[in-house]
Parts: sequence; structure tokens; C-alpha cells
Amino acid sequence: MTASLQDTPVGRLSGHDIYLFREGSHTRLYEKMGCQLDEGGEGASFAVWAPNARAVSVVGDFNGWRDDAAPLSPRPDDSGLWEGNVAGVRSGALYKYRIVCANGEIAYKADPYAAYAEAPPQTASRAWRFDYAWGDGDWMQSRSRRQALDTPMSIYEVHLGSWLRPEGGGLPGYREIAPRLAEYVSGMGFTHVEFLPLAEHPFYGSWGYQCTGYFAPTARYGTPEDFMFLVDCLHRAGIGVIMDWVPSHFPSDAHGLAEFDGTHLYEHADPRQGYHPEWHSSIFNYGRHEVCAFLLSSATCWLDRYHIDALRVDAVASMLYLDYGRKHGEWIPNRYGGKENLEAVAFLRRLNESVYREFPDVHTIAEESTAWPMVSRPVHLGGLGFGMKWNMGWMHDSLDYFKHDPIHRKFHHGRITFSIWYAFQENFVLPLSHDEVVYGKGSLIARMPGDDWLRFAGLRCLFAYMWAHPGKKLLFMGGEFAQQAEWNHEGELDWGALQDPRRGALRLLVGELNHLYRAHPALHARDFDTGGFQWVDSENSDDSVIAFLRRAEGGRDVLVVCNFTPMLRNNYLVGVPQGGYWREELNTDAALYGGSDAGNFGGVEAAPAPCHGQPWSLALTLPPLAVLYLVPEGDHGSTQG
Repeated sequence: MTASLQDTPVGRLSGHDIYLFREGSHTRLYEKMGCQLDEGGEGASFAVWAPNARAVSVVGDFNGWRDDAAPLSPRPDDSGLWEGNVAGVRSGALYKYRIVCANGEIAYKADPYAAYAEAPPQTASRAWRFDYAWGDGDWMQSRSRRQALDTPMSIYEVHLGSWLRPEGGGLPGYREIAPRLAEYVSGMGFTHVEFLPLAEHPFYGSWGYQCTGYFAPTARYGTPEDFMFLVDCLHRAGIGVIMDWVPSHFPSDAHGLAEFDGTHLYEHADPRQGYHPEWHSSIFNYGRHEVCAFLLSSATCWLDRYHIDALRVDAVASMLYLDYGRKHGEWIPNRYGGKENLEAVAFLRRLNESVYREFPDVHTIAEESTAWPMVSRPVHLGGLGFGMKWNMGWMHDSLDYFKHDPIHRKFHHGRITFSIWYAFQENFVLPLSHDEVVYGKGSLIARMPGDDWLRFAGLRCLFAYMWAHPGKKLLFMGGEFAQQAEWNHEGELDWGALQDPRRGALRLLVGELNHLYRAHPALHARDFDTGGFQWVDSENSDDSVIAFLRRAEGGRDVLVVCNFTPMLRNNYLVGVPQGGYWREELNTDAALYGGSDAGNFGGVEAAPAPCHGQPWSLALTLPPLAVLYLVPEGDHGSTQG
């Protein structure tokens, strides 16, 4: 059949849809806009927002890419939408919008609402009919319980194209990698996988952070159903799926959103507001309601259509501040003369209200690097409404502390204790992410000082301290076995390094940390509650030793003692709240983790000798550059009310 406009009624957008679109509150435009295939025949309705265009038509392989074969008509309601029904369109068909701009220039644009796209470097959109039967019912029904804030969340961050590649090279496919990733992550004890952005992006080297397809999984790894299979497979293995999502900026590729109808439609026209100087990309205009509805619908699409369990929202700080990455005079103050982006703040609040209203069992997680208050507090209390926030301060302070030679750490003791002062102001995730192992920063193991033994001991110490610190956990792939080189997105992880017994031992430790974190409520149930943490000793800077209790209501405390120097310390007294036998649940210096095997022979009996303000004390052997977890045995429980 020759493609042409049909005589049937145009469009799937109702008057109510238009109202919500123009109000900026529509959250399901992916069901209405773009290419919507007819249910029973060969054809589709198209709808695109291009208010300043002179003319719009659909060109594709179904009409020989002829400019005049399928013109769209503007709606008569001043919405700026162009609509039309086109015959001959089947699932998989390639298409673009041909836009005659206000100045007469011609632009060929990919569909902003496309569900699928050509694999880059090709840039056309694809018409797509979904055909997938989900098998993750058990996960979805139990997700509310599994993702409650008092449950463990240990996240394995993954760049899909460089985790593991097939024999012979090339990129992996969603389906082929799914069972291997699920088995690995489950075996390691992580609760969630977080993917660097998988929305379609033209430049592979952007890692997905320069996105053009806000509703389309990248075709580099397969079809939308293939991506569904990956999520489904992880869910059936009991693993949650987090995806990085980028509503902060977009690239200026000719087929993308930039100057979509010949004008600055999705972005601000003034480069002081609409151009990001650090990333050389365009900034969304959050004051335009239709743009907000586009982004709200994108977020909803990933959560609804693809069963994503959480969105990690990238670069929130760049959205909040008008002067982000800019020098004096390079930005425009808000209406009160301040640097806060009031329109972005309103959008983020609306986003979080919308997500939690429609999906109360998912999370939004902010990558926000400043001291903006109440990021993870409800909107009705004056917060931004995110569920959690990355703790960038903890990350910077911890890595700075661990880079120092242990002999000098006593002069930097505050770096390792300061985070507790603000640990409960937000619902924090502790991130050791991809950003910390690129651009010359070195791998985690390479940043540890000293010889090989000290470096591995230092990394074991960092991980055990991190898993005991209040907050959820995130580790970028390769960190679990101390990959030596920086991460390279063009290859795969150095799996051959696991032939080194020290790296296998470190990976064993990370698995054990996940096991203990999940097994002991004291280590996770009160991550966001001041009652879940109590200092025992934070002042011993001379020895670079800290001790604290993680506490659970009605459960057993976990005593954590960290020795940040390679000095073996005998008969080291640490106060505890109760008597009896304290079992040594973890010792990072154990031989099976690659340590020297110093320790306490499985545990210590508490003596009725007050210490550190506690009525009892333990005389411990502190292994060199190691962390101990100790748990009281018997039915003592916690003495905390």
C-alpha cells in the first residue's frame, strides 16, 4: 500500500491531554505523542510539537522518504501540535519528521517520543509495537517491601557495554548478558544494579549522559523487548534495577531536540541559560510547560513500560544553580536576584510528587553535590522530594583520607569522622561511582598508598568502613576485585586479574560485606535515623582508630572498630553497652581476605570495666589496617530504647 494520509479521524490526543500538556503536568505522553501504531492494520497516527514550524511531514522507508508523501496538520487549538494518520507504517519502520522552519530552512528530526531508534551512528526513529510477556510478578508485588527505606540497598553500578563483552569483541546484547549479570550480582549479594544511562545516545563515549532518545532504550544492545528481558531477568533473580536519567541537558546533534522547529524550543534561547559550558550541551527550559510534560512523561515511561525500580537523576546541582559552571557575568539571576533556578526547583518537586504518586514503591535518587537543603525530604515539608541523595561529601572526604600515608592520617582525622555530623540530614547513598575511576583519578586500588600489601589492606579497610557507615551503598563495577587500571568504556573489565589470589580474596570480602549488611538489621534498618548510630570513640587521632555502634530497635548492636594504620594494637580497650561474649563477625585482616590473620580468635568476653562512657569494655587485638565487626551473642539484644 502506498503511504498517504488517511481519511480517518486524526490523532489520539483528547482535549484533556492538551490541557495537561500545556499545563506541564501530563505524565504519559508516550502513549499519545510520537508514532502510535494502529491496533489492527498497517498505519499509524503521528503527533509532534513544533509550534513555530511552517510545515511538518513524516518521511520514512514506508514512503520512499518523499518530502510530500505524508504531511501533518496543525491542531486548531494553538497547542503547537501537528498531527496526522499515515498508512503503510509497520512495526520497525524507519522515519523522521521533515520540518520547514520559520526561516524556511529544512530540518530532519528524530521523533522526541520515539520508542525505539536506529542503532547509532544512524539517527532515524523506528515505529514499534511492543510484544513482551513479563515474568517478574513476584518482584513487582513485593517491591514495596524490598525497597522500603529500612531495608538493605547495596548497588552495583554498571556500564553495560564494558562490563563483559562477547568472544570476538563487540558490544554485548541485552539478552545475552542478562543471565550472566544476574548470576554475578546475585552471587555477590548486591540488592540492585544501577545502569549508566541506557536511553538512546548518539556518542558512545558520552556513556549515555548525552541523550537524544528520552523514551527509547539504546539500540546498541538490542530491541526494547530485549531490554525488558534484561530487567525481567534481574527481577526474577531478586535484583532491583536503577537507571541513570538525565533531565539536566541534551546534545546539540542535528537530528535531536536542539532548535527542534528552527527555534529554541526545548532549550533556553539565551546561552547564559540554555548552554552548558562544561558539557557543551543544551539546557532544558523548565519554565516551558510542554518541556516539563515531556520530561515527566520520560520518567514515567521508564518506570511504567520498563519496570525500572528507581531513577538516579543526574547532575541535579547543575539544574538547581543558574551559575553552575559559569563565571561572573555569564549567568542571569532569578527574579529575586539570586542564583537559584526557581523553574528547575519547581520541576524537580513536580517530578518527585508525580513519581511517588504513581509509583509509591520506587525511588528517585539525586546526584546532588552541594549543600542544598532537604533534597530528600518531602515537598510538602519544603524539600525537593527525592527519596535519596548521593553523599558526595562522604566520598570526597573518605578518598582524600585514604590517599594519605597512614603515618600522616592522624593529621587528617576529621576527614573520616566529619560525615557523621550531617549523615542524617538526608537519606544518603554512599557512592564509589564511575566518576572516581576515570579522567586520571586512578583506580581505587591505585589510590591507596604503600606497597601491594598495604594497598589491598587499605581497600579492604575502606570497603568495610563504608559498609558499616550509615547510608545505602554503591560500588562501580571492577572495584569489587580491585581492577588496577582506570575504567575504559571501549573494553571490558579486566576479568583476567582475578587469577591474582589477592583480587579474588577482595571480591570474597565484598560478598561477605553484602551478606552481613543484609543479615544484620543494625547495619541497614536505621540508615536514615540518628538512633541507628552511636560513637564509642571518635577522638583517637594519634592512633587513627575509630569505634562506633550501629544499632537496631530490639535487635543486636554491631560494634565497628577501624584501625587505619598498619600497626598491630594489642589489648586495645573499647567500651560496649552490655556484657557477655562479643563474636568477631568480620575481620578484614583474615587470611581468606588476603590479610595477615591477626585477630581475636573468634570473639572476646566483655569485662565489667567502664570505658568510653560505656559500662563494659572489650580488650581487643586490632589487626593492622583492618576493620572489625563484633556482635553480642545470647539474648542480650540492644540496650537502646
